[in-house]
Amino acid sequence: ARCRRNDRTRQPRIRPVAQVYVSLGSNIERRRNIRHALEQMTERYGPLERSDIYESEAVGFDSDPFYNLVVGFQTGESPHRIQETLHAIESASGRLRSGELTARTLDLDLLLYDDQVISENGLALPRDDIRRYAFVLRPLAEIAGDVRHPVSGERFADMWAAFDADSQPMRRVDWPPA
Repeated sequence: ARCRRNDRTRQPRIRPVAQVYVSLGSNIERRRNIRHALEQMTERYGPLERSDIYESEAVGFDSDPFYNLVVGFQTGESPHRIQETLHAIESASGRLRSGELTARTLDLDLLLYDDQVISENGLALPRDDIRRYAFVLRPLAEIAGDVRHPVSGERFADMWAAFDADSQPMRRVDWPPA
């Protein structure tokens, strides 16, 4: 007896697409490293929604000022896979992971993955930096103002409006640089 094949076409497994937000920061060769990160992320994830770029003082340690921004994109990759990719981009820019607050070539942090709340294997979402730092919240509110924080339910625009911006001053940077 012959085995009969099922003639139904096998459909590829479709992964749901998630809306993702990532913060970028650099205070060593800032322009080169931010440009590199944007190029690598665009190559990997396609067009990025990008906030303005802001210059801010280092928070929690003495160092040169940072350039910071937030990008958004959609992907079917898992949060852990995105984090691995971000770490690889950081490493390619010369980032050393010491665990200490220090100057860095590139700092890429996964802030949000849809409205998921995750705390496992070195991944915490939503990232607590959203509530703590103007250089994360302001650019996030700029591109995702109507999005709600997965835990508090607050809109990011409202969170920014209530933030004490004078406590962490920033200035907008012209981009792309001349």
